[in-house]
Amino acid sequence: MTLPRRRDDFEDNRIYEYPQHLREAIEDAPTGAGVYTFHGQEGDLPLYIGKSINIRARLLSHLRTPDEARMLRQTQRISHIRTAGEIGALLLEAQLIKAQHPLFNQKLRRNKQLCSLQMMGDVPQVVYSRDIDFATQPDLYGLFASRHAALDALRAIADQHKLCYGPLGLEKLPPGKGCFRAAIRQCAGVCRGDESPEAHRERLFSSLLALRVECWPYAGAVGLVERDGEFTQIHVVKHWCYLGSAPSVEAARQLSQTASQVAAHFDADGYKILCRPVLTQTVEIVLL
Repeated sequence: MTLPRRRDDFEDNRIYEYPQHLREAIEDAPTGAGVYTFHGQEGDLPLYIGKSINIRARLLSHLRTPDEARMLRQTQRISHIRTAGEIGALLLEAQLIKAQHPLFNQKLRRNKQLCSLQMMGDVPQVVYSRDIDFATQPDLYGLFASRHAALDALRAIADQHKLCYGPLGLEKLPPGKGCFRAAIRQCAGVCRGDESPEAHRERLFSSLLALRVECWPYAGAVGLVERDGEFTQIHVVKHWCYLGSAPSVEAARQLSQTASQVAAHFDADGYKILCRPVLTQTVEIVLL
């Protein structure tokens, strides 16, 4: 049942007029890429952190969204940090959200239970980033927020490709008996001899390939170069982990040496942001 919207919330959103100091902050915002923060009235705490390739245009869109009136009523000021491109904005946004935990950001929070699927013989097992380095461990499939999410994904693969829950470790089968899903033709029947274990195994591996986690392709840290006119940033990355940005190759090398000593574990958000540009080399990359 959907609860009716509170009338006072509706009225607040309808009649709310954004204060002049917010309009002035937006007018002063740059039109280039970067990250912006809405700061609250108490303690200057961050309410919301966002990114855009055009900060001013994105801030104006917040003013046009009635559902965000509650956040804007609490906003004391707006700050921004310029980046030389979209990759830098994405990396910085993810880093700041994890560090500052803004009230209105729901995604990109730090995940302490990052999981993946790894084949142990012929059976997929759930493994954790706290136990192995996801950046260098081959044959991992999928990045999941919990064991439950990983097993749900495995069930979805089984349902889509008519794989049997038994050999996947999702269900215990009585010896010599087929599973219920085979009886209703949701399983191809490896459990009752309708197909060979080899055919079942090949279909499993083929279905997992789309989820394969790519290993870090370099021996150490690299710099991803972005430019916006004379503004240059080199984003230092190692093992899919963003270590920071520097204005020159020399500064980037120094950053890679100092930050690597305190670098975080494998970061799923960094991986998702960086995987395509790094592997396809659609961005300039320098070895550090």
